Amino acid sequence: MNKLGYLVMSLIFLFVLHGTAQQKEVFIKAGLLYDSEQNTLLKNKGIHIIGNKIQSIKDGNDIPKGVEVIDLSEYTVLPGLIDAHTHVLFSQEASEDLAKHSMHTLTMESDALRTLRGAKRAKSYLFEGFTSIKDLGNSGPFLDVALRDAINEGTIEGPRIFASGQIMSSTGGQIYGVPHNHQDIINLEYRVIKNVEDAKNAVREHLNQNVDVIKICSDNIPNNTRLTIDEMKAIVETAHSYGLSVTAHAITNQSTWDAVQAGVDGIEHGVMLEDSTLVLMAKKQVYLVPTENSRNYMIEYNKLAGNASDDIDWIDAYLNNMKDRLTKAINYGVPIVAGSDNYTKMAITRGQSSKDMFRAYFEAGMKPLDILQSTTYISAKYLKREDRIGVIKPNAYADIIAVKGNLKSDFVNTVDSIVFVMKDGKIHLNSLEQNLNTN
Repeated sequence: MNKLGYLVMSLIFLFVLHGTAQQKEVFIKAGLLYDSEQNTLLKNKGIHIIGNKIQSIKDGNDIPKGVEVIDLSEYTVLPGLIDAHTHVLFSQEASEDLAKHSMHTLTMESDALRTLRGAKRAKSYLFEGFTSIKDLGNSGPFLDVALRDAINEGTIEGPRIFASGQIMSSTGGQIYGVPHNHQDIINLEYRVIKNVEDAKNAVREHLNQNVDVIKICSDNIPNNTRLTIDEMKAIVETAHSYGLSVTAHAITNQSTWDAVQAGVDGIEHGVMLEDSTLVLMAKKQVYLVPTENSRNYMIEYNKLAGNASDDIDWIDAYLNNMKDRLTKAINYGVPIVAGSDNYTKMAITRGQSSKDMFRAYFEAGMKPLDILQSTTYISAKYLKREDRIGVIKPNAYADIIAVKGNLKSDFVNTVDSIVFVMKDGKIHLNSLEQNLNTN
């Protein structure tokens, strides 16, 4: 190597060394630390953070010299939560018809306005402890990807977004009742699949738009059409060849069975599942994202929709069915991932609304730590990011939150009592009773 080469290498080394030296070091003292991989709580642990990564997990009293200390010894420290089913670029009143509101959004709301509104909703997740979300369509022409990129580059605040882009579906998407001569509008919201070859090409189109995951509609009720098994297989095989996962919206048992046979990685909703389908999902380790709501939420939704306050028998029937399905799925060994699917205006922020899923799972009989694992480690594993998010361990991103209370004896209130949120090493919420200090 000549002198110029040595000079260049030396400058690069000094630049890297200088950059590393400038990284902020933080030490978080945790009263209790949730180990999401082992699904257990550990006492008196410390988290050493350099820059945006976790350097090591230590004894809580083993504080490195010269670091900023964040004392969370009175709280339970968790990995940042993950909501695995969101629609931040879509919102409607409970009383509104989905199809009519969708058409209004597509024709009367600009992409810029829709994205700005979506940015506000996305930010609300961050302050509820969700440092990552999986956004699954109903987001126009890849506006979710643009929003993700804006957050990643620091233009706006928000959670990590794993974006699917347009949902792939059969004719009509999920927007029902549209006259034949206006079907082209649906193409703004959905990628309509025409045949097997078109299915493969749709994946390539999404890949070129830099999506993180592929979402399909195995059924698109209340429209009557659905993707064929061959079309879904083509999507799955093509997506997998590029390292992308495929998750399927499926309501009926038949559409879920078909999607699982086609090789999808996950099922969203899965409302009407028979035991045989759950057994198949367990065998293939296909993830289930049960998008549940609590009884209180459903009663409020019923009220906002303008229904009679005494007409709630259907709510109990619905909740009992969901509880039965969730219990069977867990007993059969189907991996459960937490996802809210809340896009209705409920007079609270979208992030607050999404946390209702924790109450729903708890009311359905899930154990508190199992719920936490479903919204951290298992969700991250579903996204193939279990070494980076949803965990507190060396080399993972410093996505860390703290809650006040007892998770085992008072789960719902405790998980709702977020006092501290750090994402990527940056503090976004600090409601601590104690100040930060330097060791």
